[in-house]
Amino acid sequence: MTTVAVPLDDYPRLGQPSGRVWQRLRHNRAGLFGFAVVVFFGLIATGVASGLLGQEWATVTGEPWEPAGADHWFGTNLLGQDIFHRTVHSVRVAFEIGLTVALFSTAAGALTGAWSGWHADTWADGLLVFITGVLDSIPFYLFVAAVAFALKGSPWSMQIAMVATFWTTTSRLIRAEVMRLKSRDFVQVALAMGLPTRTVLLRHVLPNTGHIVLAQSAIVFVAAIKTEVILSFLGLGVHDGVSWGIMLAESTQEILAGQFNGLLASSAALFLLLLGFNLMIDALQDAFDPRQEAA
Repeated sequence: MTTVAVPLDDYPRLGQPSGRVWQRLRHNRAGLFGFAVVVFFGLIATGVASGLLGQEWATVTGEPWEPAGADHWFGTNLLGQDIFHRTVHSVRVAFEIGLTVALFSTAAGALTGAWSGWHADTWADGLLVFITGVLDSIPFYLFVAAVAFALKGSPWSMQIAMVATFWTTTSRLIRAEVMRLKSRDFVQVALAMGLPTRTVLLRHVLPNTGHIVLAQSAIVFVAAIKTEVILSFLGLGVHDGVSWGIMLAESTQEILAGQFNGLLASSAALFLLLLGFNLMIDALQDAFDPRQEAA
């Protein structure tokens, strides 16, 4: 009996986007709207980073509590600072924190989850599962606030606190997917051909979890922005700058004086960005859902 070796490239890559995935994304109007909103805010963040927008966020350009008008689109705050510039500049802060936390926490979760899933039912896997269980059992915002407070002297304290908590969900999801994938035929053939375990895991298994990593990155991005707003509101977040959380904290005093421009501007911007990301996340999850293939 003659054995025919099947090239590894002929085996399916489960996580690769297909034509059907793109079709589902293209016909999801809510998802396209969400994507457009995210791109819009991304362009604003790019403009701020390049020095074209929001550079006068700390400059006193008017009288205290000026109403919205041609000179100050959203009015001014108690110090006479332009609320529009502060709102726009906060977009860059949100994207910087969101991207940083999403990148590092998703990468850490994917690598630890893949390693744990490949070595499932070993003492090392059990230790990692125990660690993630312990971290998940601690109240989320309490733990993040505690880590941020402990590292208060570091400019990266808030990001470190969020990465230390956000990686666990990604790790569990990737672990479960790798445990499923490692029994597939294309993985067994690769191992039978004598490929190193590390090569099989990194080249043929981990890429097939890309749809999970993509969705989790977007989810973590949103969670990081919301967490930053809460921590900054409590005084544990951004210190040498401005963010929507700081604007909301400042507005607590302004509301008592009947001034709502800062509250409305920061809340509206935060709402629109989170709405756009949530719509985009739902569209990505629907597009990559394998149950849609059978529908």
